[in-house]
Amino acid sequence: MRQVQLIIAPLFLLAFGLTGCGKNAIKDIDGNKYKTIKIGTQIWMAENLKTTHFNDGTSIEQISKYDDWKDLISPAYCWYANDSANKEVYGALYNWYAVNTKKLCPKGWHVPTDEEWKALQIHLGDDGIAGLALKEAGNSHWRKPNSDANNSSGFNALPGGYRDYEGPFNLLRADAFWWTSSESRWYSNPDSTPHLAFYRNLRYDTNDIYRNASPKNFGFCVRCIMDQ
Repeated sequence: MRQVQLIIAPLFLLAFGLTGCGKNAIKDIDGNKYKTIKIGTQIWMAENLKTTHFNDGTSIEQISKYDDWKDLISPAYCWYANDSANKEVYGALYNWYAVNTKKLCPKGWHVPTDEEWKALQIHLGDDGIAGLALKEAGNSHWRKPNSDANNSSGFNALPGGYRDYEGPFNLLRADAFWWTSSESRWYSNPDSTPHLAFYRNLRYDTNDIYRNASPKNFGFCVRCIMDQ
């Protein structure tokens, strides 16, 4: 049963485009290497971020205990299920406060905005097409059915699950979640600080890609995009 407790609003995709592969790799400050991919005019990491330090060398706090993660309003990361064996495949889960430092990605890269994600989706195609082009094909990591996923974009989306704001982990191998750097004012007082941020979601049982908003203390994966 799907346990994710989020505010969901599907984004309907608009157009069709072509993609091209980039063969270069980059390193984060920890020395982790990432493949990259050119999609339209954008250059993306083709893997989820794994760094445990900001790009100025400052350590990101690792939070394992549920009670410590709950209601946290400072930057933090964890591995899914607090198991570092998940690092190499799925990367880390970060709260949005780590994203908001603007120092999470390697220098020359950044966490994509909501608009940059929209541009990616528009380039890849209509509703039901973009998800196919983004997701890794087959069931090595995705739960069945993951039907027709072909990874034609080279983005290699993997289902890293998420961490709830109260600490539990959910949906590994079923769903992929990535933060944007953009706050959301959905359900917020216009005069208050937004308490939500936008993210993107892919699922094992559909080929759609979803634009949603979540409380900032959830833990999601991060993909970085090159500065332009």
